[in-house]
Amino acid sequence: MKKIVASVSLVALGTAGLHAASSPSVEGSKPWSVAATLSGFYDDNINSAPDNQKTLGINGVTYHRASSGFEVSPTISFAWPWEQTTLSANYIYAFKEYDNKPLGNTENYDQNHTFNVALDHTFNESYGVHASDSFVVGQEPDFLRTGNTLTTFSRISGNNIRNYGNFTLDGKLTPLFGFEAGYANALYHYADDGETATGAGGFASTAGLLDRMEQTVHLDSRWQLQPETTGVVGYQFMDTDYTAGQAILSDGTQSNTRNSRSHYAYAGLDHQFLPSLSGAIRLGGRYTDYYNDPYDSSTVSPYVQLSLRYAYGPESYAEGGFTQDRSATSLVGGAFTGTTKQTLILDAQTSNLYATLYHRIAPKLFGSLMLAFQNSEYNGSGSGIDGVSEQYYSVGLSMEYKFNSNFSGRIGYSYDKLESVAQIENNRSFDRNRVYLGITASY
Repeated sequence: MKKIVASVSLVALGTAGLHAASSPSVEGSKPWSVAATLSGFYDDNINSAPDNQKTLGINGVTYHRASSGFEVSPTISFAWPWEQTTLSANYIYAFKEYDNKPLGNTENYDQNHTFNVALDHTFNESYGVHASDSFVVGQEPDFLRTGNTLTTFSRISGNNIRNYGNFTLDGKLTPLFGFEAGYANALYHYADDGETATGAGGFASTAGLLDRMEQTVHLDSRWQLQPETTGVVGYQFMDTDYTAGQAILSDGTQSNTRNSRSHYAYAGLDHQFLPSLSGAIRLGGRYTDYYNDPYDSSTVSPYVQLSLRYAYGPESYAEGGFTQDRSATSLVGGAFTGTTKQTLILDAQTSNLYATLYHRIAPKLFGSLMLAFQNSEYNGSGSGIDGVSEQYYSVGLSMEYKFNSNFSGRIGYSYDKLESVAQIENNRSFDRNRVYLGITASY
């Protein structure tokens, strides 16, 4: 079911430009390829620090900090196609050097790792399977997500790990009726695991807030309504288990208080409007039970997935979509303006709107534009925090010139903005501007 959503391309993560987050591939006749990118960058807010912390923070630490630097990123990819099976894999390493050390780093550099592997097998014309795994170690929130939703908006120092595995089975029982069954596992582990929330005035570690395993199973029935239209009716179950075993509020509230089990029911359509224009829609609802919450909380919320893709010219396309669902959040609660007791934020109702345009301007010149908007409405237990929200905006622009099939240059800019509200203590609003210039050689 998740494959209907076109994931937002990663927007200029400091310097590296666009890193592939989907299944790996190799172009050309040879089964492997290698590439290396060298980039220079400038980032005016490397810590994603709030606007009200532009001078000095706690203990004289400068939070709002700019830095220039460079990044070196080699890539190796493989693909082995057989008659009924394709196996592909790639690995991306990135070494990023800062002139000014980011907050939380012991050194002036970061190291990022991305490993993707995918297997597709067709048993016959009616049955096929797809399996994939994506493992990353990084600091930027774009690297550490599995879909379009950001659980945190700021860079996080350390070797933070996200692994996402997915398996689906497609079958056609009759010419007009089929199914899709699948299992997905998302694992998150953050380097910041120092527990400091047990005393008055303490705060939770990133691991305490966001270390978790999300397991999802789904079963979709698929009906061929017209040659260009497929109807879908489906069910999904999701189990979210917070694994840090730490206190996340000063009253001793544990991370697993945010555990939940969710049931989805939805219906939708996949439609091919034109050979170059396709779209999909899923509409339904989600029932979520927070079974460890002392207030015995449960909630019903809407579930929406929309996507549209248009390949309007040679090497040119536009795609976009909208999603509505619940998601984890790094905001935990605590003391909020106008409340007399601590609030535990269980999760957030998130709305995402995204769009990507990739255009061939000239035979060797390409441009891209990426837009994203996320509204996060927080779900609090124990007080009136429900309905408090934040808005996140992201814009990315890049230009690429391909000198030949093995050598290209790229320049880009990205802008990120978080708009927080007064009810949230230590208002988190920030702006972040990043520019980069790089060259890539491949073989």
